[in-house]
Amino acid sequence: MLWLMVVGSAVIGLVLAGAALRTQAHRLPMARLVFTTGVSGALLGVFVTRTALGDPGVATTLVGAVAVSVALLSLLLRPERRRGSAPLAPLGTRP
Repeated sequence: MLWLMVVGSAVIGLVLAGAALRTQAHRLPMARLVFTTGVSGALLGVFVTRTALGDPGVATTLVGAVAVSVALLSLLLRPERRRGSAPLAPLGTRP
């Protein structure tokens, strides 16, 4: 049963990363990093959910995997740049 959740969460992580790349490719880093983060987040979500709740069942564990994976993928998003705007100055410099 645990292997089913681990494999299922890895597939969910891949699907979420693919969806993020498909919709927000211009705001994300390399695809390899996005896929790794999606799968790692889903596996971490399974671990955290099972540790916090014991054995809550397959559906609850997979919901936890989705939540953590989406949260980690959202951390990879860069701000959208406006057309015609100047690039940001490096930190520590004054205009």
